[in-house]
Amino acid sequence: MPRLRPLLYCLVALACGVAMQASAQSVALTGMLGNKALLVVDGSPPKAVPAGESYRGVKVVSTQGDSVQVEIDGKRQTLRLGDAPTSVGGGGAGASGTRIVLSADSGGHFMVQGQINGKATTMVVDTGATGVVIAESEAQRMGLKYNAGLPMKVSTANGVVPAWYFKIGTLKVGDVVAYDVDGVVTTGSMPYVLLGNSFLSRFQMTRTNDQMVLEKRY
Repeated sequence: MPRLRPLLYCLVALACGVAMQASAQSVALTGMLGNKALLVVDGSPPKAVPAGESYRGVKVVSTQGDSVQVEIDGKRQTLRLGDAPTSVGGGGAGASGTRIVLSADSGGHFMVQGQINGKATTMVVDTGATGVVIAESEAQRMGLKYNAGLPMKVSTANGVVPAWYFKIGTLKVGDVVAYDVDGVVTTGSMPYVLLGNSFLSRFQMTRTNDQMVLEKRY
């Protein structure tokens, strides 16, 4: 039976980014520092780049609010804070969809934008959760058919609450996709989806300081 451990969540100005190793160059916007864009390029640590300057072949053309226009190999694209990484250039066959690189936020949490059955949601890595745990309100927003799953009870920081066990058809982070992932929808209130071991166990996990790398095993 899944158990939810209490997490301390903090509001941060910078969102977490994820970078994928692929044949194309992968670029993600992880934050803004004034008129500088915090870019993660092919899994690099975030780098503050002002408009008009380049980093690893990525030129920042302009910044506005929570978005930035970049130019790579003569092609321009708009990156938005919190979006999944964008693959630019390259395009040939390669070992894409097997590696995830995460950077910790100021509270030490590894957060990421992902998709559950094609619906975008914000997740936080939680090695103390057995499955991928979703609040009922978020599951309803995403249109998940959790009611057809197995009714159960789970223990949370607020006591024992009703829940449903079900299978997540696809769970996607960047260009990495996992199929038939064990999920739990709970009536308890949570600000984020807990990315638990039913997903994490499919990866080899390595952490160095504030960076976590997940290498897909199967």
